[in-house]
Amino acid sequence: MLPYQEPCCAATGAFNFPDPMPAIKANQVRKGNILVFDGELFVVTDYEFRKPGKGASFNQIKCKNHRTGSQKSMRLSSDETVERAFLERRPCSFSYMEGENYVFMDDENYEQYFLSSLLCADTMKFVRENQTISVTFFEGEAISLDLPSSVILKVTEAEQAVKGDSVTNDKKAAVCETGLDVRVPMFIEAGDWIKVGTENGEFLSRAKEADAT
Repeated sequence: MLPYQEPCCAATGAFNFPDPMPAIKANQVRKGNILVFDGELFVVTDYEFRKPGKGASFNQIKCKNHRTGSQKSMRLSSDETVERAFLERRPCSFSYMEGENYVFMDDENYEQYFLSSLLCADTMKFVRENQTISVTFFEGEAISLDLPSSVILKVTEAEQAVKGDSVTNDKKAAVCETGLDVRVPMFIEAGDWIKVGTENGEFLSRAKEADAT
């Protein structure tokens, strides 16, 4: 569960978002949607349409508060509506850390935005310095990162392979430049570049430095 933190704000500039929030019917809600309740963002973690033997059918929706991690469960009829968050995604480059915040620079207008480490510490293990990444905004506030399915990272530490094991299916521990721990084949050494899946952090293949640009 994430501890409570005041929203992160853009260092400069502002976004104009349509008002009011777009409303959708309960039967249009899907897992992964981000909804707004009392000004708070909730990520839908589960959705199920239920039709009991007796009584009216309903939509069972479970969601989690984006900041606090608290759970919320609702039963809504198909005609009831909920507010879906209007989100904007912009390409930004990771610049540096300032206190407990990661600082990103907008690739188009060069404005800077702060994203709390409480919201993205695990995700940042897949992001290299100066790498361009899609940052998600809600009402001008950076709230999360939208990672690609895989990234290219440089291995900075790797266990020594035992002679004769370089062609086996065994794997060894390695650490990437971002601090990500990953299991790699025996032939991977410090200084090599690898492709890593962002869903589970698993090694996918050897890569080239040119692929990381």
